Amino acid sequence: MNNLLVANSVSKSFGDFKALNNVSIEVAKGSIFGLLGPNGAGKTTLIRIINQITMPDAGEILLDGAPLKPHNIRDIGYLPEERGLYKSMKVGEQAIYLAQLKGLTKQEAKDRLKYWFDKLDIGDWWNKKIQELSKGQAQKIQFIVTVLHRPKLLIFDEPFSGFDPINASLIKDEILQLRDEGATVIFSTHRMESVEELCDHIALIHKSNKVLDGKLTDVKRQFKTNTFEVGLQSSNPEEVTRLIKEQFEVFPATFRNLSDDVKMNIKLPQNTSPNDLLSFLTSKAEIHHFVEVIPSANDIFIQTVKNN
Repeated sequence: MNNLLVANSVSKSFGDFKALNNVSIEVAKGSIFGLLGPNGAGKTTLIRIINQITMPDAGEILLDGAPLKPHNIRDIGYLPEERGLYKSMKVGEQAIYLAQLKGLTKQEAKDRLKYWFDKLDIGDWWNKKIQELSKGQAQKIQFIVTVLHRPKLLIFDEPFSGFDPINASLIKDEILQLRDEGATVIFSTHRMESVEELCDHIALIHKSNKVLDGKLTDVKRQFKTNTFEVGLQSSNPEEVTRLIKEQFEVFPATFRNLSDDVKMNIKLPQNTSPNDLLSFLTSKAEIHHFVEVIPSANDIFIQTVKNN
């Protein structure tokens, strides 16, 4: 795999508290990598180490195959969960200042800011102070200054916090476009629906240890239970239900459907295929709903944390 960022056996303690314990991850170039975990798991500590805000006690971080160095800060864009804009500064003035800290000239910063302000239709905010903006508006400015210097690696920690659904969708589309243009993204969030929409790979940290990682589709495959949602119509639903329960393990169903007489989840035994189940059901009733139960990122998150 062609990786942009690799963390090798990273550990970090603060006094007697072990914040990270021998954590390793690999973030492929051009991917969106979901860094997940409950509050206090160690995600922010790892992100701060990647940003060289703090240093690991053991292990190393490689960026593009080489050990991370101070100059690499210009290769990284970091949007922290706790925002850091100066409330009394004007938007344009502050954006230019932050862009220059990342190595852009004043004119480069102005040109790129004009592009982003036009793209997000916020040109009239230039002379407003941050304190005059709503939380979501300030969030847009923070997003722009994070991506403005076109870094190789973008780290977004809860990037949709403060956004209404329309602006959250807008920023999601921008993140996908940045990925398509070559950026690599580490994405940390508690919003599992965003993980489903954005992430190619995930790693789950719990109590300072990595407890799960892999390609999201492979992780889902690992957690699936060979269970199917089934909705049927029959002139004799009680009899159909009895016959199904004689052959299969059945659970109550929670999916919504319009007109099913019989609704249930059916778990297939080993060596039984979905086609076998379909053939059996077709002989007993009219099938209106037949869907494999694929575990969601939220299901996987909860199950893994509980099991660990």
